[in-house]
Amino acid sequence: MEIIKSAITRANDDNPQLTANVAEIIARVRREGDAALVDYNTRFDGNSRKDLQVTRQEIDEAYAQLSQQEIDDLKAAAANIRAFAQAQLGSMKALEDISPTPGAALGHRVIPVQSCCCYVPGGSYPLYSTALMLVIPARVAGVGKVVACSPTMKGSGRIHPNILAALDIAGADEIYGVGGAHGIAAFAYGTDQIPAVDIIVGPGNQYVTEAKRQCYGQVGIDFIAGPSEVLVIADDSADPEILAADLLAQSEHDLLAKGILVTTSRELARQTIAAVEAQLATLETAGIARKSWEDYGEVILAEDLEEAIQIANSHAPEHLEVIVREEDAVLPRLVNYGSLFIGQATAEVFGDYVSGTNHTLPTLRAARYTGGVWVGTFLKVCTHQRMTAGAVKVLAPLTSRMARGEGLIAHARAAEIRAEKL
Repeated sequence: MEIIKSAITRANDDNPQLTANVAEIIARVRREGDAALVDYNTRFDGNSRKDLQVTRQEIDEAYAQLSQQEIDDLKAAAANIRAFAQAQLGSMKALEDISPTPGAALGHRVIPVQSCCCYVPGGSYPLYSTALMLVIPARVAGVGKVVACSPTMKGSGRIHPNILAALDIAGADEIYGVGGAHGIAAFAYGTDQIPAVDIIVGPGNQYVTEAKRQCYGQVGIDFIAGPSEVLVIADDSADPEILAADLLAQSEHDLLAKGILVTTSRELARQTIAAVEAQLATLETAGIARKSWEDYGEVILAEDLEEAIQIANSHAPEHLEVIVREEDAVLPRLVNYGSLFIGQATAEVFGDYVSGTNHTLPTLRAARYTGGVWVGTFLKVCTHQRMTAGAVKVLAPLTSRMARGEGLIAHARAAEIRAEKL
């Protein structure tokens, strides 16, 4: 392995001041409820609205600000995302009457959570695609109450119209104009205006991420998200201009985003770096993309595809692209990624918006142990069992011996008494 272009090391994520600040925000929301939310909204977003829930009139006014093309595009993307989510739901089945022991009937049910909050970032870009990616799978899963929140546009008291329309098209039951760590705290613990929910999903800035971390346990979360990432495995069959475009698509997210090329071709590495520079010269978002690429972009020359596979599995990237001739030799051995994009035609950005898979994906190597948001994020698989007297005769002695071996005598007696009386 040879590093053609290196990246700087990210700062230590352990930030005691951030941890303390978020803890105080959460504590204040728990103490003061809506008053704290209004104060934080005013301070951070210039949003002094007292009624935090968005009205139907506001949603209708948001639609009026969009062109028919924008509305049609949202509906088309929503249809693809919904179709894939429905197919995923169809793959999850209840189990009944599994009998490892005669007379024992075991099974499980697939049960949607009763409520969720979908957090849609405002920030530098109005990420209305995220509204679709979060609300639609929750709706398809059968969540009883799907609420959403988003920071308002600075100084306006209103959520961006594209986000509002997307949330409505996706099927959110209620929408709230609140964001940040205080928004996470509100949906974790509840206030007079905001209902506590069972799970909070969606990306956000470092304050949102830290608040999700601190509120986990009181409320479920999807995962702890970090800056966006893409890793591309490519051989000399890849087009360097396409590779450059994909690397910059990630780099423009924010200053900490990471684009990585792992290639077996030194010439492709050189050409891709040159193509990145050429495209930056005319890119409207070059202010962010150039800094991100210069600081965190990497180009790695692998000895062969075997080493490229090892590098990819070690990085466990959020997005993984594979553009090689020998796909069949590579794909089965890739095991750590948030979402996989196969072949030169398959742009990662298709998954960001319209192809149907979810773009809310694990970062910071979390793909080693979890996938992204999907229908299953909002479902619980809960087991059940029923025993006959015949099963008790078989299982009670085994249970009794194991329980007594652990010193749990009441456990043993709960099994033994059934063997005696049934």
